[in-house]
Amino acid sequence: MTRLDPRSPLVVDTTELSRRPGSMRTISRSVEFPEAVGTDVIQVAAGSPVEVELRLESVMEGVLVTGSARAIAAGLCVRCLEPLTLEVNAPFQELFVHADRAVHNREVGATDEDSQECVVVDDLIDLEPVLVDAIVPALPFQPVCREDCPGLCQECGQPLADDPDHTHESLDPRWSALAQLASSTEVDDPPTKGT
Repeated sequence: MTRLDPRSPLVVDTTELSRRPGSMRTISRSVEFPEAVGTDVIQVAAGSPVEVELRLESVMEGVLVTGSARAIAAGLCVRCLEPLTLEVNAPFQELFVHADRAVHNREVGATDEDSQECVVVDDLIDLEPVLVDAIVPALPFQPVCREDCPGLCQECGQPLADDPDHTHESLDPRWSALAQLASSTEVDDPPTKGT
């Protein structure tokens, strides 16, 4: 098991709960992620503040953490590619099991070898993976600057919000040979003079 740094804002000390089921404490803090959290389209930037509200409850197996994370995500509108920001509010709940309980669960087969069980290490819990798992699904899959964003013109890429009447003269490709024939006869036939 990795040792946790108690000075990290993403690490919470649970010593106060002292393994007494039913004891509870609440925490509010502002944290920062060392790396960006999200997708290529929208993310909470590294170093951006994330406001976290926590309720820690001591239970028989460990510490039940219930809370929410609020952050500002930045990205691009998938329709018009304009920059956008939006507030993300991500609720979460996770059980951090005591280390001895985690060993027992593995021995009796209560958890898979591959499962990622959150563990209390030396009375410390690491919130980072829990917050990442809460924030990423809360981000929109296809963020838009506004619900009725018309996007970009498929012909020239101009934002359609700037010019709602924007159009292009389009010719059915089946008629393109006829259009070429018409334009070549205009060039080949000089105008006739009247007598």
